[in-house]
Amino acid sequence: MTVPWTGFPMKAFVDLARPLAAARYVEMQTFFDPEAMPGQRQPWYPWPYGEGLTIEEATSELAFLATGIYGKPLPKQNGAPLRLAVPWKYGFKSIKSIVRF
Repeated sequence: MTVPWTGFPMKAFVDLARPLAAARYVEMQTFFDPEAMPGQRQPWYPWPYGEGLTIEEATSELAFLATGIYGKPLPKQNGAPLRLAVPWKYGFKSIKSIVRF
């Protein structure tokens, strides 16, 4: 599936954050609000959802943080405010609604 994401390379974000030389991973955490998202009240899943990439994966020229889709800002149902796009690793599936790194 080809999706016309807009946003910026994750490498630019990692460079801006200036991780310590010993850092090996970038950890991301998704939006968590059980009042707004009733599915997050399920006791069998440990919300909030987290995902990680190695520093090498995060700084790959193919790792991308999406802020928009089809020329418009990213809507909530597509993972606003930020969504990770790593097509070589997950295809269309990746963490959505990123609120913490």
